[in-house]
Amino acid sequence: MRIPVISDVLLGQRLHLFPWGPVCMALGIGLYFQMPVEPDARLIVILGALALCGLVGGWRLGPEVSPLFWAVGLLALGLCLATARTQMQAGPVLGFRYYGPVQGRVIAVDRSGSDAVRITLDRMVLSRVQQVPRRVRLSLHGDWGQPAPVPGQVVQLTGHLAPPNGPTEPGGFDFRRHAWFQQVGAMGYTRNPVVLWQDGPGGVAALRAHLSARIQRALPGRAGAFAAAVMTGDRGGMGQEVLTALRRSNLAHLLAISGLHMGLLAGVVFAALRLMLVALPWLGLRLPVKKIAAGGALIVAAGYLVLSGGSIATERAFVMVAVMLVALIFDRRALSLRAVAVAALIVLALRPEALLSPGFQMSFAATTALVAVFGAIRDTGWRIGPRWMQPVLAVVISSVVAGMATAPFGAAHFNMLSQFGLAANLLSVPLMGMLVIPAGVVAMVLMPLGLEALALWVMGLGLDWILGVAEYIAGMEGAVRMVPTPGSPVLPVMTLGGLVLCLWQGRGRWLGLAPMFIALLIWAETQRPLLLISDQGALVGLMTDQGRALDRSRGQGFVARSWQENDGGPADQTAAAALWPDTPKVAGLHLRVLRGKKAQSASCSADEWLISDQPLPPDLPCRTTDIAELRHTGAQALYRRQDQLIHRSVRSETGCRPWIRCQ
Repeated sequence: MRIPVISDVLLGQRLHLFPWGPVCMALGIGLYFQMPVEPDARLIVILGALALCGLVGGWRLGPEVSPLFWAVGLLALGLCLATARTQMQAGPVLGFRYYGPVQGRVIAVDRSGSDAVRITLDRMVLSRVQQVPRRVRLSLHGDWGQPAPVPGQVVQLTGHLAPPNGPTEPGGFDFRRHAWFQQVGAMGYTRNPVVLWQDGPGGVAALRAHLSARIQRALPGRAGAFAAAVMTGDRGGMGQEVLTALRRSNLAHLLAISGLHMGLLAGVVFAALRLMLVALPWLGLRLPVKKIAAGGALIVAAGYLVLSGGSIATERAFVMVAVMLVALIFDRRALSLRAVAVAALIVLALRPEALLSPGFQMSFAATTALVAVFGAIRDTGWRIGPRWMQPVLAVVISSVVAGMATAPFGAAHFNMLSQFGLAANLLSVPLMGMLVIPAGVVAMVLMPLGLEALALWVMGLGLDWILGVAEYIAGMEGAVRMVPTPGSPVLPVMTLGGLVLCLWQGRGRWLGLAPMFIALLIWAETQRPLLLISDQGALVGLMTDQGRALDRSRGQGFVARSWQENDGGPADQTAAAALWPDTPKVAGLHLRVLRGKKAQSASCSADEWLISDQPLPPDLPCRTTDIAELRHTGAQALYRRQDQLIHRSVRSETGCRPWIRCQ
């Protein structure tokens, strides 16, 4: 079986098709998350058989058609893996609002968006609840004068719990799906003291908390909190002002334990071990020094993964670094598109849901672009300046390429473009690699001896510089440009174009610019909803000539901020409430928002639209949207498309999936 045109194209690319493997698997995973209903057992059996046949066919058939079989097999495999992962993470989800006693073991401590201490509990005990969630996440509000709980402790408190919230608008981020894969079945808060019920061993989490506290004692202030976040993954000491400055200056990636930190750590350890062994001639001449150093760096990176808590971003970074170190051990090229593809396949096989996360998308976008660009420089023999300038130019090129590769994803997910992010990274990333990470490694080595203070002081000098750069850049006029959330096709189309540009060989790669240009045109023509109604009817947003007008100045702050950021405007609920018209009108109907008991006796005329967070009387002559309807549909939106008005709801967009409570 041979299709001449396709076969000729595939034969021309046959040595460069492996990096397309994770792309095909990602397509299958993406199709799974776009399905309106969960695939049934029969479909899974069929897809499993298709995956097996495709993979066997790709293995056994000739090079003219085997890539097509591999593509189909990997696509079907991705869909099956996503389905299996969803079922593996299944757990009870709280089905109602709960107020009462809560007991559980602390497994994580961090901070919420409001800068409150937030704890995650497992081994839950709730009063009069039959199906208790496996994990619960609570924010600790109020000033109760006690230290934050430590992982491993069993605590008791009285708090409010509720099921994870759905998207704030149709097509928005689904917090229920995110919580499902973290096995968090309820979220809430407490304003009461947290009582220690039992002190536990805590394991690695308690060790992480102990090391974080020790680092912050030796290096107090913001630099100490930053150092603790980089070395242990504990961000509990980072204030919201610092986090905001890092985000606005495009330096937030220096805070997360991601590919940069893992790569720098592995590089420092690899270089140090190799130098130590080479310095001993009787060992350096008899042993495979490079392989031993790579093995040592791999062990240290694995320890760093365990110590930092093993988040999805850190796991992804470790897999990428591990693939490269293993490649060195087996005398293969460490930095290649094939190594990046292997890392992506491993991450997608272990955690298919990671495909939807900004971290996965931005990390692999940057890595793929960097490897492709520096590979092209290497293959063409192009020298980037004189030898003494090459390290500096390499940093500049890396920052430019990584910034361009990640900018669309950052803008789409966070509605923000840092105008001066390149300058901030050029001033900070080299110092991170040359001073901060090496000093951190030395501090960890000296910590058992109690001699870490000097190394942490040196580390603090670098972190103080980075924080100063972040605050200066973030405070500049025009430092950040807000952008609206793009439509659902934009990122996939743009990603396809970028992959063709990076992975395809020959002049055909430039065809990848076409879908990227089309995606930018679609993004530029994005139209935001004319009307937005929150999932509880507690907030209504109407688009005006001056921007999004909100019907209330307080309450529902998270929803209000989400809508305004998705519009590409500043998040100021008070200013948006001032834009609310005296007689709002939409779709030819006068809009009335009713709250509280007065909704129960409401009356209206045919030219009105009533919206309420309470049940409205039945058989009213006007259009109505009340809490009873919103409980079924979720948040609603009204769009204007040319001369038509299109109504969408969260339920119509998401369908009925395991993480969605269908009524």
